[in-house]
Amino acid sequence: MKFRSLLAANLTLLIFSCSSSNDEELIIDTTIQFGSPQRVTVQGYDGQIMEPFLSRDGNTLFFNNLNNPSVDTNLHWSTRINNTLFEYQGEIQGVATEDLEGVPTMDQNSTMYYVYTGDYFQTLQSIYTGNYSEGSLSNISVVENLSRNEPGWLNFDVEVSNDGESLYFVDGLYDENGGPRQANFSIARKIGNEFQRDPNSAMLLANINTDDLEYAAAISKNELELCFTRIIGDISVNSEAHIYIASRTASNLPFSEAQEITEITGFVEGPTFSADDNGLYYHKKENGVFVLYYIEKLP
Repeated sequence: MKFRSLLAANLTLLIFSCSSSNDEELIIDTTIQFGSPQRVTVQGYDGQIMEPFLSRDGNTLFFNNLNNPSVDTNLHWSTRINNTLFEYQGEIQGVATEDLEGVPTMDQNSTMYYVYTGDYFQTLQSIYTGNYSEGSLSNISVVENLSRNEPGWLNFDVEVSNDGESLYFVDGLYDENGGPRQANFSIARKIGNEFQRDPNSAMLLANINTDDLEYAAAISKNELELCFTRIIGDISVNSEAHIYIASRTASNLPFSEAQEITEITGFVEGPTFSADDNGLYYHKKENGVFVLYYIEKLP
């Protein structure tokens, strides 16, 4: 899960302590089928790959390396050769610190969003933004109005819509035993130059958020399909993460109940859509190492 290992270790130091009126318009699509997963190679990179994000034009794959306290977690980028082969270009410049940076996402205007935990204990903020260009990030600032401003609550995921007007992010609750113990999605909309939590979030996500852990959102360009990760029950050594997909017919309607993508097996997280929204990239744990896979919808 995105940053649960690092934050479980760190947060223990701090904490002691509806549905639409037009139901007939909803599509509960249980017919989406996918083909066989294909292993993806990032040529020139030999580290672990987590939290992939493919730029909306399909040309650049962003990711972070292992999100573990034992390593320096930073943002990386690579360029597309074909659907299952990318060329590694390096760490993103201008953003790397000794603290954790991860979960990159970017809109069509090259505004990037990501998670940074270095100032969390002072500010309770964790989502930042900057202007991306050719492997470098500039004009970095915190995204206000997302944090619940309560110790233990952390926004550990973020996904921006293609048009840059919406953020899909997670409220995660950690306690003295680690966590997260709760994880659900919220939506924020851009009003002027700032994001504000959408008062309709609970209604739009009523079929997505459950008592289980939901995180790692991926939204299609038209915002009619949502992919995400869910863990059933409490976090444990034997927890299994699975990837789900939900749909809707208009962006002002709730998403349908989610369908597990059963073609994706094992401990899997962090989906991101391909440029045409017909494929998904995701990371998978194989023999203790996180690697990248790609899968396409069937016609």
